[in-house]
Amino acid sequence: MDELDPVIHAQSRLRIVAVLAALDAGESVTFPRAQELLDMTAGNLSTHLRKLEDAAYVEVTKTHSGRTPVTYLALTTRGRRAFEDYTDSLRTLLGER
Repeated sequence: MDELDPVIHAQSRLRIVAVLAALDAGESVTFPRAQELLDMTAGNLSTHLRKLEDAAYVEVTKTHSGRTPVTYLALTTRGRRAFEDYTDSLRTLLGER
């Protein structure tokens, strides 16, 4: 069995990636909506997003709606593949394959 991806394996990052993986490819979610879905503080979410962004698993896009800043989060193709590999490794570990 391949080693579980340590970037994704941390509980908070696994939850973030799972939420983003539930979106269709190319879709994104706003930072406040992700924060609400994950029940995480802004600081905690930001810290984990930085690690996922550094690994090129998550894309963070900052824009404006009028004068209000809006941050969108999306799983990259690389992040989606990493999550699929991670879940495949878990299935193997659990004897489901």
